[in-house]
Amino acid sequence: VQLQASGGGLVQPGGSLRVSCAASGFSFRSYYMSWFRQAPGKEREFVAAISWSGGSTYYADSVKGRFTISRDNAKNTVYLQMISLKPDDTAVYYCAAANRPGTYRSGAYYASNDMDYWGKGTQVTVSS
Repeated sequence: VQLQASGGGLVQPGGSLRVSCAASGFSFRSYYMSWFRQAPGKEREFVAAISWSGGSTYYADSVKGRFTISRDNAKNTVYLQMISLKPDDTAVYYCAAANRPGTYRSGAYYASNDMDYWGKGTQVTVSS
């Protein structure tokens, strides 16, 4: 199983960035996909999730209206489009896969230990 995140980088406040995660080694279309992030000195936190077909999406309140998760099952890839970026969005962004739906608990649709597979992260830095 591999989840390869890419597309991170340095962006100015108010800017946009799209990160991608290419999956292999498992039945991608049978898994919910999710993005988490971890800022320095903080715990990993849920950002967004998308259902098997892409018909349902779920977001943390902190990114709702600014981030959009999507997937392309033909390419085994999940995306996170980020706009209106803030310095507080600076973190390593991880993609992860779960073979069952989540449920909102304390504002997060998934907890870290709900996920079956994890990728290595990609760094997103928002700074002027």
